[in-house]
Amino acid sequence: AHRDDRRASGELYITHPLEVAVIAARDIRFDDVTVAAALLHDTVEDTDLSIDLIREEFGDDIASITDGVTKIGHVFDSRAMGRAENVRKLMLSMASDIRVILVKFADRLHNMRTLGGLPQRKQIRIATETSDLYAPLAHRFGLHEVKTEFEDLSLKYLEPEAFKTIAKGLNAKKKQREKFVERFIEPIRRELTESGFDFDIYGRPKSIHSIWRKMKRQDVDLDGIYDLFAIRVILNSEGKKGKEDCWRAYSVLTDLYAPIPERFRDFISVPKSNGYQSLHTTVLGSDGRAVEIQIRTAEMHEIAERGVAAHWKYKENTGTDKPPSSKTIAPEASGGKGAVPLDAGRDARLDAMYAWARDLLESPRSDDAGEFVRDFQLQLYDEEIHVFTPGGDLVTLPQEATPVDFAFQIHSEVGFHCIGAKVNGKMVPLSHTLTSGDQVEILTSKKQSPNPDWMGFVVTQKARSRIRQWINEKRRKAVDHGRTLLEKKMRRAGVEADKQQLERVTSKLRFPSTQQLYYEIGSGLYDPSDFVEQLRQRVTPEPSPEASPARLEVEQYAETFKEVARERGKPSLIIDGEAHTDMAVEYATCCTPIPGDEVFGYISKTGAINIHRNSCKNAPHLLLERAERVIDVEWSRQKDVHFVSALRIVGEDRVGLVSDLTTVISKNLKTNIRSITIAGEDGMFEGIVGLYVSDLGQLRRIMKRVGRLDGVYGVYRLEE
Repeated sequence: AHRDDRRASGELYITHPLEVAVIAARDIRFDDVTVAAALLHDTVEDTDLSIDLIREEFGDDIASITDGVTKIGHVFDSRAMGRAENVRKLMLSMASDIRVILVKFADRLHNMRTLGGLPQRKQIRIATETSDLYAPLAHRFGLHEVKTEFEDLSLKYLEPEAFKTIAKGLNAKKKQREKFVERFIEPIRRELTESGFDFDIYGRPKSIHSIWRKMKRQDVDLDGIYDLFAIRVILNSEGKKGKEDCWRAYSVLTDLYAPIPERFRDFISVPKSNGYQSLHTTVLGSDGRAVEIQIRTAEMHEIAERGVAAHWKYKENTGTDKPPSSKTIAPEASGGKGAVPLDAGRDARLDAMYAWARDLLESPRSDDAGEFVRDFQLQLYDEEIHVFTPGGDLVTLPQEATPVDFAFQIHSEVGFHCIGAKVNGKMVPLSHTLTSGDQVEILTSKKQSPNPDWMGFVVTQKARSRIRQWINEKRRKAVDHGRTLLEKKMRRAGVEADKQQLERVTSKLRFPSTQQLYYEIGSGLYDPSDFVEQLRQRVTPEPSPEASPARLEVEQYAETFKEVARERGKPSLIIDGEAHTDMAVEYATCCTPIPGDEVFGYISKTGAINIHRNSCKNAPHLLLERAERVIDVEWSRQKDVHFVSALRIVGEDRVGLVSDLTTVISKNLKTNIRSITIAGEDGMFEGIVGLYVSDLGQLRRIMKRVGRLDGVYGVYRLEE
């Protein structure tokens, strides 16, 4: 099917489905049906083959998975679709057959590995999408290795300088780190062997993304991060004996090295929601250096690395090859423990994941797609707490959860009618923050309904979506009631008005929309008689057909641009510092682009085209969430136009420094200085120099020449 196709890099297209299948087989290690679907995943979308042919040749399962992956691809290729719909499509595919999402993971992973062949703007968009959606989902599914590679590859394109710095630093100290690890684990290896354990032990370097995140959180450079690796002890024992061996091994380790009590975590007795099990402890080595150690069995390790794919392998009932569909899940979780499996032999954690996907699909559609995605992401990475019902059932919740979150986790009806809570036998406010080990009892009343104020403290997606659903339904009823009341008042007053006239008077009365007007009337906050009187006085003749609503301005500007582009015969805007087309051009102050920079245009609400650098801090947001307003632009060859840029210069403070700077820039390099600010302290200086330059080449020549001045340690382009 792909024999005539090539990728953007020029290589034969068949390399892509082959590599996706290899990832499904080697990295995710799912069943043969999944690997076959991975091979075929692009045949229906990119070639003339039909899904019916796939079904006829390979059966319903492979056809269903291939069709599911194709449908997801169509959603993500559509620039007009909101991110919330992307998430919903992913969840829908997973709820029908979990193997669809696993093939999509493999597809995205290979695309990320080969992202270098695409233009920078596409790299930023795809990397942002991978970081925001795919990495958190892979984490939720327990696919640790896939999640880690997603994060590292995203960082490589979103923060290239930070990625290179960390990778270079890790590589420089690799031998030194390996020697330390070997010295540290030698006593452990000896003691565990003498105690009769069958085990593997090794040091595992932490991912570049996790190191970068810690550097940001602690505001230190790479040298300030000491735990660049962790020690893993993998025990080759199973079942109950395996759990006992983990604790015995922990005892041996802590006899050798002093543990730090507050850094101990028991994920064996209480696994994470994605099934992860392990003992975590941090000990002090002989040189006082803190080292993290993870202890688990081989089965726990496979589940930790492969998540849902490993649960599939270890499920108790091996009599079926077909994943459970969302239809096999009970409507609501009993006791807050997740889904209740209808087949008692099926892995409960797999069922819980299907219930989680179904719960997202049943969530009310938010008007704010960004809000939906934020709610979705909140529950993916958060640390968990474990609390108990009065009957002793365990409920897993994210940190900062409250009794209201607990109530909705038990059942939506419990959440809707929650009036109070007891924690460990004592009454607490509904905004009380729960901690691990709490016993929670919810008090309910049929007369109670959700309070909009709850949105200020609930943290789970389920609680937020159910409360928002109730608020939206209440608002909808108020809007309908308000519309009816206004229409009655208008009929009685003999006033007639069309939609545009209503909107015009609504706007003049400072209502943001007619919906808000109806809501306030329906809620008793505004007297409809006042509006009818204003309508009678202020209504004006209809505008001429040539007039356009303000909300269409941006689209009209976009169409104007397209017409200009078509007239020129090229799909790009030529930028030369002058408004020589029908479009107003502005240069974004967030990244101050100059000729030579890789740039794109963004049509603002005012209709002006804002020019941003591809590396701008706002680029990922604009390219991913406002893609329909992004247009291609290119610089002209005109040289007599100048742009504002700025340099940050640091170095050793000395007499004559400012004179040397101005001489080099103004006289030697013939560049106008817009402003200069120098601050010195403790023998060091930092300066900001504003310049007028014609292009990136001129700016780079200035940076290179200034960098050779006596005492100058660094010259950087200023990023505002």
